Formats: sequence, C-alpha cells, structure tokens
Amino acid sequence: MNFLAHIYLSGQDPELKIGNFIADSVKGKKYLDYPTRISQGITLHRKIDSYTDSHPIVKKSASRLFPKYGHYSSVIVDILYDHFLAANWADYSNIPLDEYIQEFYNLLHEYYEVVPKKIQDFMPYMIEDNWLLSYATIPGIGNVLSGMNRRTKNRSKMNLAVIELEQYYSEFDNEFRSFFEELELYTKNEIKTL
Repeated sequence: MNFLAHIYLSGQDPELKIGNFIADSVKGKKYLDYPTRISQGITLHRKIDSYTDSHPIVKKSASRLFPKYGHYSSVIVDILYDHFLAANWADYSNIPLDEYIQEFYNLLHEYYEVVPKKIQDFMPYMIEDNWLLSYATIPGIGNVLSGMNRRTKNRSKMNLAVIELEQYYSEFDNEFRSFFEELELYTKNEIKTL
C-alpha cells in the first residue's frame, strides 16, 4: 500500500499515523529511536507491507502488470490501490477526503521535528502539490507514476501504467475492494497487539 492507505489504516491515533507514514524512511532498528507509539506505527507499516506483498489478490493484480513492468509491478499496484482508496473514499470514511488530508498535513507540521530529514525535504512539495488528494484522479495517479519513473531513471516505465489502469479499471477496482476489506480486519487486529 502507498501513503494514503498507511495513514488511513492507522485509525485516529496521531503518533501511529506519523510512524506508519515515515516507516519507509526508517531503516532497520532505527525505529527504536522514536517515541513508543511512533515506533509502533513503523512496526505496523512493516506488517501491512508484509501482509500486502504476500496476499493472493495483490499478486493477481501484479501479475496483470508483470509482463510489461517486471519487479516494479508490485510497486505500481501499491500506487493504483491508493487511487482506488481515494476515488472511493466516501465508502471508507465520513470525513471528506480533502478535510482528512488537510488534517494529516497539519499533523505532519506538528511532528516536523520528529520526522526523518528525507520526509522534511519532500513535505513542502507533497503539501503544495497535494499528492494525497491527487490520488483520486487518473491524471493525478499518472503524475505519481511519472515521478516514480523519474526516480528509477526511466528504467521502470511506470508512467505508462496508466494505460493498464484504464484498460483493466474494473478488475483492479474489484481486487482492491476485496483485498482492502481483508487488510482492514488484519490491521485492526494488529493494532490491538502493539
């Protein structure tokens, strides 16, 4: 899963959200350097990633992309699934997406001194270009995929995955919905054990 899903799956706990959001920038045992609840958010993120990567529905989505994108397929699916979460947000939350995202950006500012430098560096761009809200549209996801493609020095060709998104939109949507229902249950149980 990508940024929006990790934030959402943290529930209403601010420090769990921060930890879950910053986790990819915290390597190895460095998570132990953070306050307890943020550290638990990092752990939760890692559990969500493991669960997602091994799930048969996610593998099915990725297999549709594999012939063209190879090992980048699972990264693309993470991004596409965030699109379906954003596009169908009203099915998952009573808080409008733009309000939810603004609350999270405010939270990021509140925890600015705690988040890793890498996050501090991209925060202004993320907020100014409103990455999380842009996930709700196909052009917005196209921009995210193009950015990822640039980061791979054009090796991944991820920018082209919008073609498959549009071509197999209902298949990806159905797979996301089925998977996310299971992921929500898994995450709620994991939060109880943190």
